[in-house]
Amino acid sequence: MGPISQTPNIDNNKEIIEALNEGNEAVFDYVYRYYFRSLYGFCSQYVLSAEAEEIVQDTMIWLWENRKQLIATLKLKSLLFTIVRNKALNRISHQKVKSKVHLEITEKYEKEFTSPDFYLYNELFVIYKNALDKLPKNFRQAFEMNRNEELTHKEIAEKLRVSPQTVNYRISGALKILRIELKEYLPLTSSLLVEISLFIITSTYLL
Repeated sequence: MGPISQTPNIDNNKEIIEALNEGNEAVFDYVYRYYFRSLYGFCSQYVLSAEAEEIVQDTMIWLWENRKQLIATLKLKSLLFTIVRNKALNRISHQKVKSKVHLEITEKYEKEFTSPDFYLYNELFVIYKNALDKLPKNFRQAFEMNRNEELTHKEIAEKLRVSPQTVNYRISGALKILRIELKEYLPLTSSLLVEISLFIITSTYLL
């Protein structure tokens, strides 16, 4: 394919897809800027603004990472809006599960704070803290900026002066390590610890 025009024709789907296949960063940047606002507005109908921004950012990262698998007959606009919609609905579904589990645990143990199970509950958070201490420094930094400061991947990338892809890699790596560290304790303790551990694993996965 010959060199693409200075300003890509967004309506020429085949030309855009082929340019992305070839790793044309200028075309990707144009697609990003062209669709970001409309995707963000669409996604905001489902989730909060901060979450919508992160979902659109993740979708664009996915587009770049999977650019070589795109086919010229694929309608890029339909693909992007479908991915954003599915990610938003999936986020809503996970949040409902998280809230349900949290409510069930709270209701079950709110009157049992003096029981041995209450101390076991606290012990689990000590285990979680120890697992957090085992994270590589850059993994933990990105993870805590996302979890504690509620920053999006894009905002973290800007603060750390790295790419959003790097932030995504670090947070994903942190989550994998935390899930492995917590799962190691599940067979050793009571059913209560299993319930609470699953809640923590679910919570960190939804960050």
